[in-house]
Amino acid sequence: MIERYTRPEMGRIWTLENRYRAWLAVELAVCEAWCEMGRIPAEAMQTIRARADIDVERILAIEETTRHDVIAFLTALEEKVGPEARFIHLGCTSSDIVDTANALLLVQAGEVILTDLSALLDVLKDLAFRHKGVLCMGRTHGIHAEPTSFGLKMAGFYAEFSRHRVRIQAALESVRVGKISGAVGTYAFLSPELESKALARLGLRVDPHSTQIIQRDRYAHFFTSLAIMAGGVERLCVELRHLQRTEVLEAEEGFARGQKGSSAMPHKKNPISAENMSGLSRLIRSNALASLENQALWHERDISHSSVERVIMPDSTILADYVLARLARLLRGLTVKPERMRENMERSFGLYFSQRVLTALIAAGLPRQQAYEAVQRLAMQSWESRRPFPELVQENADMRARLGEARLAELFDPAFYLQHEDAIFERVFNSGAAAH
Repeated sequence: MIERYTRPEMGRIWTLENRYRAWLAVELAVCEAWCEMGRIPAEAMQTIRARADIDVERILAIEETTRHDVIAFLTALEEKVGPEARFIHLGCTSSDIVDTANALLLVQAGEVILTDLSALLDVLKDLAFRHKGVLCMGRTHGIHAEPTSFGLKMAGFYAEFSRHRVRIQAALESVRVGKISGAVGTYAFLSPELESKALARLGLRVDPHSTQIIQRDRYAHFFTSLAIMAGGVERLCVELRHLQRTEVLEAEEGFARGQKGSSAMPHKKNPISAENMSGLSRLIRSNALASLENQALWHERDISHSSVERVIMPDSTILADYVLARLARLLRGLTVKPERMRENMERSFGLYFSQRVLTALIAAGLPRQQAYEAVQRLAMQSWESRRPFPELVQENADMRARLGEARLAELFDPAFYLQHEDAIFERVFNSGAAAH
């Protein structure tokens, strides 16, 4: 299922071919820097540029013997380049190459995810504006509270995913660093100048202090940002799943011709996409925990992080790409049911007007607790008798005496609850506040 929906560019990033090509890009950048500094002769550099290439199968075959992927990579390069290969990897340790290449790969993946988020934000904005002013019941604890609009629901998710985009952009900058500092980060056989020149060619910043590795707080920042975003994906999917319940049915996933919902029950139309994404979001969050565990390594480094990252780097970014693309697709095909929203608003007999009556009584001079008890009594009566709450209020002699007929007539307009909808939309979509 994931393979089917993952877009080719994200899958390509994590192929062995692309990984080795990232390693080669780092090795060549270091060679170019050495050449600029006079350590590698220009003729040798010309040969390295012309001959250096990747042969995945040969690298894997050599690794069967070496049991060391970087040495296998370098051996295969030497076979292609010839004697001038002695200048490749000069003064470097494996992590100089792997961690710097990881930055290139994570930046590639992160930029795809940012593109996904921009596309999702466009869909959410369209839904928000198309359903601006469409009244629906707001719920707290799953219970009818007060009216909102479906447009405001979607505007809220737009604001949240704008924040996810800002966080992931910041995390991407955190991992956009490399290191060419040698075995324990002291530049014993290299130099800070060489590192700066090499990384500039790759579009990366220098990590101000690296040991044998880039410290994994940077990676934890990246993967926890994906995890927080995954929490947002699940929050939206849970909302859609609740809205599709038979008893609610205010929104519904698209259902294609020929699609089936159950092997046993032909009538079923299930929120399978939202359920799938709820589950996959948990995997992204679980992987973030592994990235946090990778921070505490021995001394200047060990390799306990390496096996973890070979799993979570492709898995989390591929999953993030997948759920964002699938969520955008779900929302584009979402069926929204305003008529059902109006029906559901009346299922609680207008009890959502209770606070409006409460505040009117307080404004009329009744002490708050006394006003609360008076409204609550009528609310309970409405619920038990299944009579509209506004009718009970208007029939109550004490309410009429305290509020007057004219004021009572004004209290039960649902449009009251959307009086500041324009202001909220202005803040979310025009002021940039959603991103902070």
